Amino acid sequence: MEAKICGVKDSITLNYIINHKNPPGFVGFISNYKKSKRYIEYDKLKKLINIKKKVNFVSVLVNPNDDTLEKMKSLNFDYFQLYDVSPEKTKLIKEKHKIKIISALTIEDKKDVEKYKEYQLISDIILFDSKGYEKSIGFDHKLLNDVPNRITKMLAGNIQFNDKLDKYSKITDIIDISGSLETSGKKDISKINTFLENISKIKNEN
Repeated sequence: MEAKICGVKDSITLNYIINHKNPPGFVGFISNYKKSKRYIEYDKLKKLINIKKKVNFVSVLVNPNDDTLEKMKSLNFDYFQLYDVSPEKTKLIKEKHKIKIISALTIEDKKDVEKYKEYQLISDIILFDSKGYEKSIGFDHKLLNDVPNRITKMLAGNIQFNDKLDKYSKITDIIDISGSLETSGKKDISKINTFLENISKIKNEN
């Protein structure tokens, strides 16, 4: 199982994550969703991620316009994570910008899960998230039981940093968390360490 830590905003936290002995596979940055407390303005984002790294940097984007996509493509990103983007537009974005895509589906019921079929031939990873966006609302993870293993799955939505993460190993390839790594609204190094150590244990067991 792999990990993604989302909503990073400062260099101290970022440097801790990417230099951890068990770094995550992905670090996400809220790039255009201004309603989120984890949103980073473009100039700060550009400076923050202009570093050498061995993990994948992900630009998290909600229904981005062409100008935003062009600006993000010029930065040090490996993936675009797209919310509220149709399969047709997703395909155009991937072809135009030559970048890997995480398509985010917000889940409430089985019908929402089934939308993965529209993206499976386009996107590199399918993220199954809650309806709450940045609010870390949960959903019934058993809804993913019928999603085939050939789909690279990422799971988010009210997963705690100190959960028994092995319970997710049969339904997802990547655990994506943000809010549960925070104390008083800021990323907490001790919680990040616990989460990454827990993920490492699962990797070693497998």
